[in-house]
Amino acid sequence: PATMSSPVTADPVWPRVAKLFLLLLQLCAPRTSPQPHRCPTGCICTSDLLSCSRQMLQRVPQALPPTTTTLDLSHNALTQLHDRWLADLPHLEALHINHNQIWDLSPRAFHNASFLRHLDMSSNHLQAVKRHYFEALVSLEELLLYNNRITQVDENAFAKLSDLRKVYLSWNNLTAFPFHAVQGLGIYNLRTLDLSSNNLSSIPVEVLAALPENIGNGLYLHNNPIRCSCPLYLMLQHWNQRGFSSVKDFSEEHTCKVSDNVPRSLIKFLKHSHMFANCSASTEDAHLSHLEVMVGQPILLTCNTSNTSLPHTTTTYMWITPHHEPIKHPGNSNRSLEVYHNGSLRIAVAKPWLSGVYVGLAMNSPNNFSRMCEVNMTVLYPKAAGETFSTGLTTLLGCIVSLVLVIIYLYLTPCRCLDCCRKPAPLSPPQECSAQSSILSTTPPATDGPNRKASANKHVVFLEPIRETQNGKIRLALGEDFPDPKHPKVLQLKSDSESISSVFSDTPIVS
Repeated sequence: PATMSSPVTADPVWPRVAKLFLLLLQLCAPRTSPQPHRCPTGCICTSDLLSCSRQMLQRVPQALPPTTTTLDLSHNALTQLHDRWLADLPHLEALHINHNQIWDLSPRAFHNASFLRHLDMSSNHLQAVKRHYFEALVSLEELLLYNNRITQVDENAFAKLSDLRKVYLSWNNLTAFPFHAVQGLGIYNLRTLDLSSNNLSSIPVEVLAALPENIGNGLYLHNNPIRCSCPLYLMLQHWNQRGFSSVKDFSEEHTCKVSDNVPRSLIKFLKHSHMFANCSASTEDAHLSHLEVMVGQPILLTCNTSNTSLPHTTTTYMWITPHHEPIKHPGNSNRSLEVYHNGSLRIAVAKPWLSGVYVGLAMNSPNNFSRMCEVNMTVLYPKAAGETFSTGLTTLLGCIVSLVLVIIYLYLTPCRCLDCCRKPAPLSPPQECSAQSSILSTTPPATDGPNRKASANKHVVFLEPIRETQNGKIRLALGEDFPDPKHPKVLQLKSDSESISSVFSDTPIVS
């Protein structure tokens, strides 16, 4: 036995064989977990899309591909979502979990999903929208929660979602909604708020009137048993006239309940508007009064508070400005607008941008109110002192005067020597008024001799009145070109000068 065992123990081949056998066992052993980038069984994976729809899943698959930007888990049997289940999907932008059985969300269900922009949780079993549900989704733009069992929405449920543009809450069991919280939703981004087909019984019109128009255009309230009231009818009728799609596209689906004691007493109040004839502007409480004030003046707007049916002991008053700003007692922050305890509104200084319709409301609770009056205020600038004619009349008068002056200039210009204005007939003797043209002529006579020395000097004829010895006749002072007083031109000038002695003065005339 000793001789047989010694070769075995001394042979160095056995350790090598043992190591090789262990290596083969590791290579052939079955895998206990899938690879991280492996597509889950029954799902469809593309470069950035993962669809596990209609797989009857009761749990979310493990090891989801990290490149996924769109995840579809719709039409399954999911009941809950565990904390931070999206931590392995850093690029996720769209999540579809609709048509499942989720009834609640853990406090950290959507943590590590800060890039998510679209979330569809419609057709589930949610019973409320709590504050912690979606506060981690800071980039969320669209939230679909329709066709659930929601009865309550926390007023701070959307407080941190500044990029939220569309919220769908239709086909739930809502009896009230925190409309005042909508103003904190980044109101200039919010475009759609669908609350249709719920159980809303009252609408705070004074809050909705203060919302921007972009929200009113996308605020859907049809198919709700809202209690009929004049403020509600007038608000929706105004939206309908403005062409808001939320009312215009569903005009026949807007209903209101006539009586609280009769649950089925619903009427289509926009279609049958004759039922609200008392809400027209002809009634006293809806009468739109007009007020014109001068800029810089203080104003006090008052309404007849005896028309309200609310008890005066618990009644508070509020005014809605033309800029849709609600003003309650004591007033706005800078006290330029103040609301008194008797319901009056004081405007410290009238300014042009304060013009518009002011609506006075009386309330004893957020859901019980009545409209007192409406005042259409116009702020005017004072007219300038001494302004008696309008601008149009002054312009017309100036045109008439200008036309008369033009006619006088064209046709009634005075002419002391009418014959001078006529052209002399050819070969006729010189007229009386022809002396002026002869004197002022600068052309040398054509009859001058050829040996006449050319002179560039201008010749001046001075016409001077004769003193007492000449009886006021004109005496001619001749230049050097007329040395001979018996020259024919000189004789002609003498005869002509006698006829124009009353016309010319002592002023020298240059020829």
